[in-house]
This record gives sequence, C-alpha cells and structure tokens, in this order.
Amino acid sequence: MTIRAVVAGIGHYLPQNIVTNADLEKIVDTSDEWIKSRSGIERRHFVAKGETTSDLAAAAARAALLDANLSAGDIDAIVLATSTADLTFPSAATMVQAKIGMRQGFAFDVQAVCAGFIYALSTANALILSGQAKRVLVIGAESFSKLMDWQDRTTSVLFGDGAGALVLEAEETATGTNKDRGILATDLHSDGQFSDLLYVDGGTSTGTTGFLRMQGKEVFRHAVEKLAQTAHAALEKAGFGANDVDWIVPHQANLRIISATAQRMGVEMERVVVTVQDHGNTSAASIPLALSVGVARGQIKRGDLLVTEAIGGGLAWGAVVLRW
Repeated sequence: MTIRAVVAGIGHYLPQNIVTNADLEKIVDTSDEWIKSRSGIERRHFVAKGETTSDLAAAAARAALLDANLSAGDIDAIVLATSTADLTFPSAATMVQAKIGMRQGFAFDVQAVCAGFIYALSTANALILSGQAKRVLVIGAESFSKLMDWQDRTTSVLFGDGAGALVLEAEETATGTNKDRGILATDLHSDGQFSDLLYVDGGTSTGTTGFLRMQGKEVFRHAVEKLAQTAHAALEKAGFGANDVDWIVPHQANLRIISATAQRMGVEMERVVVTVQDHGNTSAASIPLALSVGVARGQIKRGDLLVTEAIGGGLAWGAVVLRW
C-alpha cells in the first residue's frame, strides 16, 4: 500500500473591499491602461480597517472544511503560508487554530513569500507521508496592501489581499503509480544571492514595518526561466510531460509572466487557470485562490492532472504536481 496526500476540500475568502484600476488612478500616478498592459490586473481586494491576515485565513479554512464535510476537530495540523502575519509572533497559524475552534494538533507558519503555498503544500505532504498527520489544513493568506508604498506606482498597483485553503488527507492506494490521486511530486529551490530583487525594507533590523521593493525587469527574467524549469522538473519526477497536464495553476503575479511561462513550457493558455485580473498578486494566497476559483468555475475536475508553480522573494521557487 502507498500513502498519498489527497485534496479533500478547498475554499477561499476575499475581503469585501474591491479596488479597481480606476480607484487607484485617484491616489497613484497611473492609469487603467498602464496597469492592464503591464500586468493584466483590472481589480483587487483590500482588507478593511481592523481586518487581519488570520481573519482571511480562518474564513478560507472554514470554507475548505465545509467543502470537505469535516470539522476543525478532524484536523491534525495547520500549515499557513504568509509574509504578512498579524504579529511578529505568535504565528498566524495558531491564531487561525483558535478562530476555527481547533483544540488539538499543531499549527505553524511558512514564509517563502509568493512561493509560500508551494512550500506549505510540500511540507504538509511530507507530514502526511511521514505519518505525523493524517489531515492537514494548508492555507495561503496575505494582506499585502499593508506593505505598499503608495508613492511607488510600479509596485503599489500590483498586489491584493485574500486567502485560499485546502484540506490534505492521507489516502491509501493499492497502485502507487502516477495514476493515483493526490500529490505526485514536488520540486523546491531558493537562491539567496538574489534577495535584493524583491524584498520589504523593514523588520527587526530597522524597527519599521517597511515597504515592498522590487526590481521588476530582473524578477520577470528570473520568473519565466525558473518557473518553467521547476514545473518541468516536478513533472519529470512524476513521470509526466507538459502534454499530459490538464491544467497549469500558476502563481498569479502578472499575466505576461504567466503567458511567457506557458509558452516556454509549450502549453497553450487554454490549459492555464488565470485569476490575476480579478485578484492582483496575492502572494502566497494566489495559488489556493486560483485552485478554488478553478474548481468553482468547473475548470478543475476530479482526476485532472495539475502542475502548480510559483516564485517569490528570496529568491524562492518551486512546483507541485498533483492529481485532483
């Protein structure tokens, strides 16, 4: 018998405050045409005053539990990917644990910026395969609007807030082949020599929260190359090629990056789940958001083969291959 980590339920949450490109024109030296031509983004959601990352994460977690027909008491662990936790500590994951009424198990955060959900999914998979947990809530949640420098039009128009969550559970399979449902392969990387390409200029070293800073052209160049490479590597580990994939579910950073990566992989855009136009770049939340929306749209169906990939500050990047 082989154990696989299988998706049992999925859900997401978006703050009620929708901010369009036209809204941003009133506070930033920008235009709807400029934003759409460079990113494909048309609108994004921002948290309300007093609304926190753990609030978003807890709402997404409840939706995933409902979809899985499970309660908080059925969960052994929470792995939450975020770069915008409510506080320096304790972790946002433990706050979610309290908010959903989970009184057992353990919870912790993973910080790999936009690649965070890939890292969290890989970590949850390892927990299940090692027997440390049978069911894991894997969450990506961000409030990036709180890190924006509204004098910097090149970054402030790109990001949004939101959360997505899924329940991974151990499932025994008699075959142990790549025809199984669940996570079939993971591929993780980082290279700290590129940390100055995308970072927040605050923290314990400055005593400030800081603002997001990005060298956009360099990030674009690294993103397309590394995302295609890691997706192919994960597919090869799982015994597949790009032609076998039903859906690519990429980190929703920028439509040009998504398109260029798909082209480099030799996959037509009709097989790519795209939500960036509605959410902007929600960092670690973007992949679970896209997965949840893809299921709700009727795109992603049980048995479909997916590859999901992301790159973020660090630089950190990776991919996961799973059968839905």
